[in-house]
Amino acid sequence: MESLQAARQDIQRSLDVLVVGEALIDVVVTASGRVEHPCGSPANVAYGLGRLGVGTGLYTAIAPDARGRSIENHLHRAGVTLLPGSQSLTRTATATATLGPDGSAAYDFDIHWDLPPATPAYFPKILHTGSIATFLNPGAGTVKTLLEQAHTHCTITYDPNIRPSLLGSHAEAKATFEEIAALTDVVKLSDEDAHWLYPRQTLEESADRILRLGAGLAVITKGAEGSQLTSLSARITVPAIKATVADTIGAGDSYMAALIMGLLTRSTEGFAPTVMEQLGRTAATAAAITVQRTGANPPTFDELTAAVEAQASAARAFACY
Repeated sequence: MESLQAARQDIQRSLDVLVVGEALIDVVVTASGRVEHPCGSPANVAYGLGRLGVGTGLYTAIAPDARGRSIENHLHRAGVTLLPGSQSLTRTATATATLGPDGSAAYDFDIHWDLPPATPAYFPKILHTGSIATFLNPGAGTVKTLLEQAHTHCTITYDPNIRPSLLGSHAEAKATFEEIAALTDVVKLSDEDAHWLYPRQTLEESADRILRLGAGLAVITKGAEGSQLTSLSARITVPAIKATVADTIGAGDSYMAALIMGLLTRSTEGFAPTVMEQLGRTAATAAAITVQRTGANPPTFDELTAAVEAQASAARAFACY
């Protein structure tokens, strides 16, 4: 145990971002057969950060089986480090989608989320968590303890990525969300998440509630309608980037990864409107690149930089015209 803890601490010293959360295998079953690929919102965010060149580690719970090795290899290709202790299960989790002739899908989850306890001696610049990992016990308890240990030492970001079929009652899930949000600095959620959590409130009211819990920035994505960023001093709307959509798989996770990169590179610690504008536009661009490709295929740093610069050039040309 001591050597495992020492190895984990050595790795954490070199990380800019630590992602804590589930990694699993998506199994798609059709009349033509089965296709498997790594997924899980936190794992997707870690992968997206790695593609953007951010020093990233993932602390998760998988098994040392073929599916676990597939996840590890997938992350490794993006430069993401799988933290020691992550191969703690006897079977890697799966989410199976069976597609019918009309394209409808029936889902079956085989998920056991039990994260080994960890006491960090070193904290990254940003710790990110979200999704099933913050709701499903017993692992959710470990995640909450990590946030309690880290929230005064580093920036914490959170994407609840609500999956109602895996949650308990609405009241229990809402209470859990608010307990986690109170430990975070930046909360990003979709409009669907916000409407599920707070069905009687507008998106603006939901964002304000999240800020009252203690977050400094609440981000709500609205698909083709763009995203809404709210701080204690301002609220702005950033339009979505026009794109030809192949599918929307992984778009939200790509947005989150680019948002985290923006938090690392911003020139100020605050959330002035100009800062939020830059964060939102960069994240929206990452999502737009992703939706133009099939699967969870986020942009590289060079792809994202080129796209952001092209938009800036187009805006300058339009202003001159």
